[in-house]
Amino acid sequence: MAKHSKRYIEAAKKVDRNKLYSLEDAVRLIKETSTVKFNETIEMSIKTGIDPKKNEQQVRNTITLPNGTGKSVKVLVFAVGPNAEAARTAGADYVGGEELAQKITSEGFLDFDVAIASPDTMGFVGKLGKVLGPRGLMPSPKSGTVTPNIAEAVKSFKAGRVEVRNDKTGNLHLPVGKKEFESDKLSENIKSAVQQINALRPQGVKGRFLQKLVVSSTMGPGIKLDISQFEA
Repeated sequence: MAKHSKRYIEAAKKVDRNKLYSLEDAVRLIKETSTVKFNETIEMSIKTGIDPKKNEQQVRNTITLPNGTGKSVKVLVFAVGPNAEAARTAGADYVGGEELAQKITSEGFLDFDVAIASPDTMGFVGKLGKVLGPRGLMPSPKSGTVTPNIAEAVKSFKAGRVEVRNDKTGNLHLPVGKKEFESDKLSENIKSAVQQINALRPQGVKGRFLQKLVVSSTMGPGIKLDISQFEA
């Protein structure tokens, strides 16, 4: 059993683990229980009703948070020619072709948060699956990271576009802001994220898609949200 710090234990006393909180109360508690000095990321975890063993029920897409994530996102782009120039102009941190792919395989270069690829580079980018796939960094048409609209994709991820992808247990985990966000902006991000994720429901899922929703700061206790408040 994991041991928690005194700071965590004191913060956890403020949260009723059996209660489903309103969004307003949850955001208030997040701020009250985040007592470390750095600007913690606010994270959301969702238990879904998908069967992660079935390919047709996999959840992998992107959503856009109206107020961004509050994090500086490093974007790498695989592109050549005009697409490479478009990526640089849009603010990509790293841009290149086969030489960039080689740097990843030979040097273990992974200092980026998102990898985007133009379709004409997938011949060599596809070979990076064993390296980028396990880290959730492999470009994919479904997640909007393989696209001919390079500049638009770079700008979107820089502005707060977030990839949503289920883990092996069928759960989803994503950032929804920072502790120092104003309460209304953090609430807006959480509400928007839940609504967008609910719209990604795979057709084969039986019963409730979103089953449990928990928000927390990086070092703080989990706070359960009443999912019904987000339903139309």
